[in-house]
Amino acid sequence: MTENAIFQPSRDPLTIALLVLPQASILEVASALDPLRNANRQLGHEAYRWRVVSPDGTPVPLTCGIELPSSGPLAHAVGAEALITVAGYRLAEVATRPLIHDLRRIAPRFGLVGGIDAAPWVLARAGLLDGYRATVHWEDLEDLAASHPDIDVVPDRFVIDRNRVTISGAAPAADFMLHLIRARHGAALARQVAASFLATVRNGHEPQIAEARDPALDPRVAQALARMEARIDLPETAAETAEAVGLSPRRLESLFRAALGTTPAAHALDLRLQAARRMLTDTTHPLADVALRTGFSSPSTLSRAFRARFGQPPGALRR
Repeated sequence: MTENAIFQPSRDPLTIALLVLPQASILEVASALDPLRNANRQLGHEAYRWRVVSPDGTPVPLTCGIELPSSGPLAHAVGAEALITVAGYRLAEVATRPLIHDLRRIAPRFGLVGGIDAAPWVLARAGLLDGYRATVHWEDLEDLAASHPDIDVVPDRFVIDRNRVTISGAAPAADFMLHLIRARHGAALARQVAASFLATVRNGHEPQIAEARDPALDPRVAQALARMEARIDLPETAAETAEAVGLSPRRLESLFRAALGTTPAAHALDLRLQAARRMLTDTTHPLADVALRTGFSSPSTLSRAFRARFGQPPGALRR
C-alpha cells in the first residue's frame, strides 16, 4: 500500500471535501466525517476540516429519505487537500456525463482523490483509477474488474495507492479515517477515537466480509454464509455447502433454521435475487447478463424466481 504526504505526521490542518451524490447512504457520510469531528474534540483544536459539496450545489437526497445540505457545487471543493466521493444507488442516473467530465478535470487539483461504496465506479468511469489498485463494495467487485481491466481490483476494506483511495463501504470508511488519524496524529489518538464509537481499528487489507463476524452464529453457519456470498454467480447446492463445512445437509438446515429462521437453499436464493435486484436498479446490464451474473440458467428462470420473491417482473424496476 503506497501512501503520499497526506499520511505523514503533521500539525497542519487537513481539509477534506466530501462530494455526496444523490442516493448515497447517511451512514457512509457519518462514517467519513464523525471520526474527524471526534479527533478534533480529543485534540482540542481543529486539526481536520471538511466541506460537503454536491454535483449542482443543491441539497442531496439520501437513501433514508432526508436531504443533506451542501456548501456548494463540486467547484467549491477546490482548496481542500483531498476529494472523496460518496455514492450508493442509481449510478446510471446520478453519475452523469457532466459530472464525470468535471471530476476528470478537477481531480489533479487534489493531493488525494477517493471514493466510498459505489463511488469507485464513478472514479473508474472518469478514468481516474486506471493503473491503480482499488476496491469497491463486495457486491460490485467482479463487475468492476470485468468492466475496467486496467484497474487492479482487490477485495480489501480500503486501498490507498499513491494519490488514490477506494473504500468499500460505511464501516471501512471509518476504518480509513482512523488510519488517516493514526498516520497524522499517532496510534493513541486513533484508539481514543475508535473507543468513542465502541469500535476497533481495522486494517485496509482485511477482507470486507469475515466468516466470524457474528459471534452469536455457529462457526459452521458463518462459514456456509461466507461461501454463499462468494458464489453468487456460481451457486452450489445446499448439500455441497453442507459437505464443505463438514456437516450433513439435515444438520446444516437445522442450524440455519435455529439461527436465521430459514433454510440454506432459501437463503442462498435470496442472496442471488437481492444481487439481481441491485443490478437491475443500479446498472444497465441486459437481463441475460444479470441472470448469468447471479447464477440463473436463463432470463426466464430469473424472471420466475424474481416475480415469486418480489411480486413483480424484473423489467418493472426499469420502467
